[in-house]
Amino acid sequence: MDQKTIAFHHFGCKVNYAEASTLSRQFKEKGFELLDFKEKADIYVISTCVVTAVAEKKCRAAIRQAHKLNPAARIAVIGCFSELKPDEISGMEGVDLVLGHTGKFSLMEELEKLDGIPQNTTDYHAHLDAETFIPSFSYGDRTRSFLKVQDGCDYFCSYCTIPLARGHSRSDTIANVIANAKEVSATGIREIILTGVNIGDFGHHNGETFAGLVDALENTEEIPRIRISSIEPDLLNDAIIEKIAVSKRFMPHFHIPLQSGNDRVLSAMKRKYNCDLYASRVRNIHALLPSACIAADVIVGFPGETDEEFESTYEFINSLNISYLHVFTYSKRDHTLAGKMTDPVQDKVKKERSDRLHHLSELKKKEFYLQNIGKEAHVLFESDNSEGFMHGFTENYIRVKTKYDPGLVNQIVPVTLNKIDPDGTFIR
Repeated sequence: MDQKTIAFHHFGCKVNYAEASTLSRQFKEKGFELLDFKEKADIYVISTCVVTAVAEKKCRAAIRQAHKLNPAARIAVIGCFSELKPDEISGMEGVDLVLGHTGKFSLMEELEKLDGIPQNTTDYHAHLDAETFIPSFSYGDRTRSFLKVQDGCDYFCSYCTIPLARGHSRSDTIANVIANAKEVSATGIREIILTGVNIGDFGHHNGETFAGLVDALENTEEIPRIRISSIEPDLLNDAIIEKIAVSKRFMPHFHIPLQSGNDRVLSAMKRKYNCDLYASRVRNIHALLPSACIAADVIVGFPGETDEEFESTYEFINSLNISYLHVFTYSKRDHTLAGKMTDPVQDKVKKERSDRLHHLSELKKKEFYLQNIGKEAHVLFESDNSEGFMHGFTENYIRVKTKYDPGLVNQIVPVTLNKIDPDGTFIR
């Protein structure tokens, strides 16, 4: 294979990001020059997402962008979109290779097979091996690393295609996670984010548990800071919360999907909890960690969601001591139970509900920041330089900015949270 430049672009979750980062390192180790996706490259690799129709649209746009940048380039499309709709992608102009979740880890070998084959003679391998777990992690481009410890999902929520795209739940072993975490830490990374598709299900099929992983990582001195990515409320049990409350490494920052604050809608979504359980998790966290940051995911416009049910969701969220929201507008997905429901919510109503929850999120975040004024925190500063300022995050994920100083990059710095800038960020 004569090509020596390659550009990666990923969409979707942090698992996708960790996997794409791992693949890009493999090419760099083989002598390829990594380019920005906006540059003219010999090979473009697009890691795709199918969570929403918007995500699919962005993936198609990226394929067209790559082909326009260099019509002679090889274009490989990998990930969830490739797994679910390989025929659609293979029919797009410029696409040479379509790899699902198993095949993408053989990306280099599959590209080599294309040598001497004319362009647009698409080869695709979109057959998932749901028994295989392949670890991945990111480093080299951030002060934090996303470490994949789990993949797949057995929950089959009625709106979600991810179990179809990524297969059944499966995990790494605790021993392998520790080894990978130490490898990441040896590069100078100061913070690791544990990530997975359903991370709380870690170890379920191999006799281990997520609580056991927390214990093992707590005893791994090489890692200064650890965060947990999104974890289901039914799997975030009191034992895990109690371990994090006394931890020297795990940050007081939780991302707990809610999706709806109405029990009927939660049932229609096939979620595995009700509002009372969710509220109890939030109360238990704050009882042990009063300054903890708690983020919640919410879906608006699920089929059949009435005005009254949305209002109950709004009031429920308003009553919770949470810090901010990730608001998603329901998007019909093929091959899901919700996709067959016949009582859609009008787009105008979806937008109105989304706008209200975004506004509520802003109010929640402002209140959370105000509660932290005067407190001491430790900020891990990143390498960005935006108009002379750099940014970082406290233990409980409060954003702080200071005048750019290269000596502060990847350093954990003590800060007193005194002043909030008009843009909503604390100033050091």
